[in-house]
Amino acid sequence: MLSVNDSAHNIFRRLVDAEEEYGVAASQYENGVTVLDCGIEAWGSLEAGRLFAEICLGGLGSVQMRELHVDGLTLPGVEVGVSHPVVACMASQYAGWAVKTPKTEDTKSYFAMGSGPARALYQGDPIFSDIEYRDPADVAVLTLESRTLPPLAATDWIAGKCGVAPDKLHLLVAPTACTVGSVQIAARVVETGIHKMHEVGFDINTLRSGFGSCPLAPIAADDLTAIGRTNDGVLYGGRAWYTVQADDEQVESIIEQLPSASSKDYGTTFGELFRRYDHDFYKIDPLLFSPAEVTITNMTSGRTFRAGEVNPEVLQQSFFA
Repeated sequence: MLSVNDSAHNIFRRLVDAEEEYGVAASQYENGVTVLDCGIEAWGSLEAGRLFAEICLGGLGSVQMRELHVDGLTLPGVEVGVSHPVVACMASQYAGWAVKTPKTEDTKSYFAMGSGPARALYQGDPIFSDIEYRDPADVAVLTLESRTLPPLAATDWIAGKCGVAPDKLHLLVAPTACTVGSVQIAARVVETGIHKMHEVGFDINTLRSGFGSCPLAPIAADDLTAIGRTNDGVLYGGRAWYTVQADDEQVESIIEQLPSASSKDYGTTFGELFRRYDHDFYKIDPLLFSPAEVTITNMTSGRTFRAGEVNPEVLQQSFFA
């Protein structure tokens, strides 16, 4: 059986073994957990971001840096090719674990958004009720989007949730406003489209492959601005292509719902939306979170369906205003 944690651990070791080259910093806690700083104190490189993203995909995807042309704009970006897209994107990459550790007498509660292959061991978010995947690994690799490294007690708690010994847990941490943060979020363009498919009722188990491209958001001075820019990269500049084995009627019934333009909140920068909704992420229409352009080829019939388009005007406003 495929093991996203075993595959990701091999990539993790590459980062640890050449931490200076990649601009990351590894530390080992007294309980044996290895924690990799990828952008808090460490400067974090583009290559570190690329490997971070491939770890998120459980080693089942290829992430490459590319120059992208978005209707008159020339931007750095990523291209993502994914095999086993449901396992790679939904069982691993999707940021479905809101890690919130309990407060103790000695430590405060620690919060971070968790993604990556360790989710397939924890299986704590609802998406796993629709995914037939279990990872046999005894090693766990989890990526955390946070401005702070986890305290010792938090790493014990995470290891327990994953069912592994602490010395078998490997954590990577990067804030949104850093090079690694920009790369790894742009590399979620395929995953974002699959999650949208799931939300509108399409059977994602019919997916056979995924490919996407997304502009790389310029590094922001703070995480709040970075959240806006990185989301805008996907929502207004992301393109995703999928191959499925399904009935044409299934694809036709959902294709127009898949691009971000299907949302009532489409058309303004994410930062402006955030302000409009009093910085409450959950007030934003969930149907907004998807690539700008989505194409699906049905292997069963040979037909291809497409909806949406990139929006260079909003990208220009978000990235350069």
